[in-house]
Amino acid sequence: MSNVGFVRRASKFFAVLGGIYVAIVLLLAVPFLQSHAVYMNAVKLPWNANYNTPEKYGMAPGKTSNIAITTADNVTLGAWFVLSDTYYHTLAFPPPPISDSHISKALDSYPTVLFFHGNGATRALSLRVHYYSAFSSRLHANVLAIDYRGFGDSEGTPSEKGLANDARAAWDWLISQGAKPENVLIIGHSLGTAVATKLAVDLSESNVNYKGVVLMSPFSSIRSLVDTYYILGLFPVMMPLTMIPHVPGKPWFSLHKHIVCVFVDLYKNFLIHDFDTLSVVHKIKASILILHADNDWDISFTHSEDLFNSLLETHLLPSAIDRLPLNPASWSQEEWHDYQAKQKLRHDLRQELVAHTQIPNFGSVDEFSVLEQKVVFLKTFAGGHDRVAMLEGVHDVIRNVFSIST
Repeated sequence: MSNVGFVRRASKFFAVLGGIYVAIVLLLAVPFLQSHAVYMNAVKLPWNANYNTPEKYGMAPGKTSNIAITTADNVTLGAWFVLSDTYYHTLAFPPPPISDSHISKALDSYPTVLFFHGNGATRALSLRVHYYSAFSSRLHANVLAIDYRGFGDSEGTPSEKGLANDARAAWDWLISQGAKPENVLIIGHSLGTAVATKLAVDLSESNVNYKGVVLMSPFSSIRSLVDTYYILGLFPVMMPLTMIPHVPGKPWFSLHKHIVCVFVDLYKNFLIHDFDTLSVVHKIKASILILHADNDWDISFTHSEDLFNSLLETHLLPSAIDRLPLNPASWSQEEWHDYQAKQKLRHDLRQELVAHTQIPNFGSVDEFSVLEQKVVFLKTFAGGHDRVAMLEGVHDVIRNVFSIST
């Protein structure tokens, strides 16, 4: 009897849990709630930050300037400009507040990282401060880090178009201060990879010769992300619905799975944000480094693999991309031989184009080059979603790919 009671209680518990899950999924279809889930800009960590005192959050005295940038649509953004460590160490200590002349000299003398952060929190978040410090010291680069509209002390409300405007305003500010386009490396993390990609595409289409773009822990698109995303690395969004297995001999079970798949597809029609990096990344003309940790529990490294493979796809023979028919039994032996030959040709061409390097205890690098553009995929063993940018090996790969002298 006790076992029956336990089963009933467990059934009720999981039924309630399932109901809560379905309710959350449905609520995320509401545009207002969906936007907050995508941007999480209401989470302004650290709370009540004083952006005029970056030293309070870990930056060296007088190394960082709190600035305001105005976008083309008249939104004021908060941002930090961080001096290259090398330039900073030429100043007397403690240095006076950063002047415009110091900013111009630093931009003229050293490379600059234009950094776009992920969703939630602000530019003063401790983790992000560690990024700036690493870029400044390990790459000897200046860093411009902005808070998008609606984040931190920036005005406005975030949107896909709005974030693109913010990125362009940050770029224009650097150029107006004396930065050379070829010395600016665009780096995005998580949500920021979509922002970085959009800016890189716009610059490429305008034939601007910038240093390159780094996509750290990227996703291919929002539509693809909802299938694999884990909130805080713990709670899957759509995964429970997409993992219903096929059960032979149980047509009702297969029908249920089909209904769920239809529901998921319909649900995606309610997504108001695209951030479709996969569809535009091939338009980037500069070198690209895609990096992802194998143990990223928020966004699967398969998104980075998809991005890398899509860039490679354009350089494989179109005739080698045939797919199996819906009914393989309908093919003749000759058709199978032709298919296998094309698949082998495709495999051989990939082997010829892509150089694979295993880095002991760190990860692996896949790379191919077309003319002057390098496309590199770095997969690290460790780093998770947020700390991969802090790995020294990552900085060394960035330095090597983009020929940054130190």
